[in-house]
Amino acid sequence: MRIGIDVGGTFTDVVLVDNRTGIFQYTKTPTTHFDLAEGVLTGLRDILKMANVPIGDVDYIIHGTTIGTNAIVEGGGARVGLITTKGFEDVLEIRRVARPKEAAFDFGADNPPPLIPRFLRKGVTERIDSQGNVTVPLVEEDVRAVCAYFREQQVDALVVSLLFSFLNPAHEKKIAEISREILDGIPVSLSSEICPEFREYERTCTTVMNGYLGPVIRDYMNNLTKRLSSEFGELTLHIMQSNGGTMTAEAAKEHASHLINSGPAGGAIAAAFVSRLTGNEMAVGADMGGTTFDISIIDHNLPKTTTWGGVTNYPIKLPMVDLKTIGAGGGSIAWVDEGGVLNVGPKSAGSDPGPAGYGWGGTLPTVSDANLVLGRLNPEYFLGGKLPLYPEKARAAIEEYVARPMNLSVEEAAAGIIRIVNANMAKGISGNSVERGYDLREFALITMGGAAALHAAEIARDLSMARVIVPAMSGNFSAVGMVVADIQHDYVRTYASKRRNIDPKNLLDQFKDMEAEGKKQLKEENVTEDRIEITWSADLRYEGQSWELNTPISTSENLKEQDISKIVNDFHALHQQVYSYSEPEAVVEFINLRVRMKGKNPPLSLTHESKQGLSVEDSKKVMRPVYFEGKGWEEVPVYERELLPAGAAVRGPCIIEETISTALVPHGFTGSIDGYRNLIIEQENRG
Repeated sequence: MRIGIDVGGTFTDVVLVDNRTGIFQYTKTPTTHFDLAEGVLTGLRDILKMANVPIGDVDYIIHGTTIGTNAIVEGGGARVGLITTKGFEDVLEIRRVARPKEAAFDFGADNPPPLIPRFLRKGVTERIDSQGNVTVPLVEEDVRAVCAYFREQQVDALVVSLLFSFLNPAHEKKIAEISREILDGIPVSLSSEICPEFREYERTCTTVMNGYLGPVIRDYMNNLTKRLSSEFGELTLHIMQSNGGTMTAEAAKEHASHLINSGPAGGAIAAAFVSRLTGNEMAVGADMGGTTFDISIIDHNLPKTTTWGGVTNYPIKLPMVDLKTIGAGGGSIAWVDEGGVLNVGPKSAGSDPGPAGYGWGGTLPTVSDANLVLGRLNPEYFLGGKLPLYPEKARAAIEEYVARPMNLSVEEAAAGIIRIVNANMAKGISGNSVERGYDLREFALITMGGAAALHAAEIARDLSMARVIVPAMSGNFSAVGMVVADIQHDYVRTYASKRRNIDPKNLLDQFKDMEAEGKKQLKEENVTEDRIEITWSADLRYEGQSWELNTPISTSENLKEQDISKIVNDFHALHQQVYSYSEPEAVVEFINLRVRMKGKNPPLSLTHESKQGLSVEDSKKVMRPVYFEGKGWEEVPVYERELLPAGAAVRGPCIIEETISTALVPHGFTGSIDGYRNLIIEQENRG
């Protein structure tokens, strides 16, 4: 059995799956921001009790968390000292000599401050050249003096990022050795280990991020694993990485920067999982939780990845799932600005104090309050009745903060909130897809998170998308993505060589060295040889270009000249596909070599059902008044999703309820249940 746990801004989602039967069970519990581990433990207790199984029957636990992302956004990371080559202390400040994008229209906009202040950035005498040769030996007394200073400043972590250390890490390793003697064993992050590739600003920033988050992640992991072992005995806990794979909690302590967007990455893996099951090669994952709306692109059943991620304009040069996150969740707060214009988000009520309708003390109107006022949510069936809702409190909040200031009825104000948050989400999806050349008419919209299925059909209509897929357990589907994810580690080396200078044997040796490192890591995580999957690729570009294209390479035990030619030809074809032109006669440069090592988990699938005997009428619970903009109140049928049989079809408008989410099928749409119990919502007479 496997358990997946996803800690979100409002709720902690937990799923349990039986590997043999493919049967899932799931639950939600409020996220405990005062102590995130408490919510994780509560969810784990609840799911074990629900499934009536002992912890000994569970052989795999995977956990996704936004603790790293939150620490960056909230400025809650560690106090970090940076050692760099003398004269390069201001790399973090200079960046790429560019202002943020919004500065084109806002002259008051500025880049966020570096994560390490100037007085904690120190240079030491040393120099390695662009060929990896030592031209100025490391002055160890400089290192000792800087370490003594950092000890006085009581830094929590040390980061070392020297020029060209990715070619020759000797000086960085010596600094680490000295610092561990002087700084009483505080964690040390070396750029030659965290991000061993060229571009000094991105390499330094990525390593700084590792140091900045390291103590935060380490404290959380230590607390969580200690409490888990105290209550359940010794367990191996896996953590979701931002690249869509997993690592053990022990490995995560040393690679904190790999955990940024840990939770949302599970949603992208889940969307890819559903796209394969349903035969929709092209899809958009839409994960709408309590705080954010996370968007992922699924291209030919695989989530798009990038090595140019980041959070709040801090670049992170690591492989990660390509996600766009906007402040549009069920808890997003609606507010009227000084010009009398209605806005929604990005601030969220979260789980403390929560939406007004939750009755947890929140008084500000949110998206969830709007859905409650409009009759889209059942106040007596939220989380299966586990959490009662209070429509009168939601109504009072919308009336005070939106309806009265705008001279609208409460229903008109609530409908306006829905219209604006839908527009925000549609804009986010468009920016992450249409602006990259995708045609959304070919795409399915796959919903995840408790709130997404209430908004998805209207968003799909606005974007002319093919269909909406609402998986069973939609409200917990990021956690489902975690239990189907594989263990994964990515390795990179800067190679920087023109095609004519490449020696096939040397290239092979580089790939094999990274393979050996990956196999060692996977075996430490108890992955057997037969479960290891290896993927090679290289970042190539034409001479004179500033950016590279990652080009897949077939693994081999013996590279020859013709293999190198094939790689180059594949790059030309990829360049033609992406940019609509190629230059077969131009000089091609190999910049970075990459190896992805996967420890494959046993495959999982949702159970497939044939048509059942129950009719659609058997699943109808009640008729309920629901407000539609431009139409007013209408009595619509409400169906219990658990009772809708495979093959069932319903026409909108209607509401489909399940324990952890609610779906709206609006006017002009139909909904049907497929064999995997996905709800497929499609527009009638779609042109």
